[in-house]
Amino acid sequence: MEPINIENIKVAERKYLENKKYRILKILISTTTILGFILLMFFLRKSNFNSYQNGLIGDIKIKDDKILGHFPYRETSFENLVEITPDILVHKKMYKSLLKMRDDAKKEGVYLVFLSGFRSIELQKEIFYSLKSIRSQVAMERARVSAPPGYSEHSTGFAIDIGDALNRETDFEVEFETTSAYKWLERNAAKYHFKLSFDRKQNSVDYEPWHWRYEGNIEALKIFEASNREKLKY
Repeated sequence: MEPINIENIKVAERKYLENKKYRILKILISTTTILGFILLMFFLRKSNFNSYQNGLIGDIKIKDDKILGHFPYRETSFENLVEITPDILVHKKMYKSLLKMRDDAKKEGVYLVFLSGFRSIELQKEIFYSLKSIRSQVAMERARVSAPPGYSEHSTGFAIDIGDALNRETDFEVEFETTSAYKWLERNAAKYHFKLSFDRKQNSVDYEPWHWRYEGNIEALKIFEASNREKLKY
């Protein structure tokens, strides 16, 4: 038998194997990169959706997520609500603070009355569109006094409309600011972690001296973070 001459072995065949391995490796790398990109986009979209549901969109586009001056808010679940007066529900995490505020005001001869608490998105839809129609108002006009459905602080359970029990004619009226109840709230509400939502400084929504929101826990602070950041601008 003649000895094998290694020079007779085709180099091209060896190159083919190397090229084949390279192509397989290239395909695997490309596939992994594409799958990684798809997964990244999925988690980013999911994160943005969850943030939207909480009324938190991030630092970049907070204005783009507003509608007619209002931020988006998720409707809290029914299990988070308790009845504070007949037919008025509020978030259970602000219930005690709200009652204490009312009781302490009463000790000073001021009588707070609760006018409206939690509102479902469905109820807000009825309020917004029915009143807009009755008053012959376009959406922008109506939004100054009532949030569009899905954009009301009341849906969180952390918002409460308050009146003066001795001056009921001022319920839901700017004149409420002249009452003893409002003046007491102005001096004391912060002690109980309540804050006026729509003051005279902002101009996208009408001034509402009766509308207060609770910011006494992390959950509430997160919900209203975008609104608070917006207020830092004026």
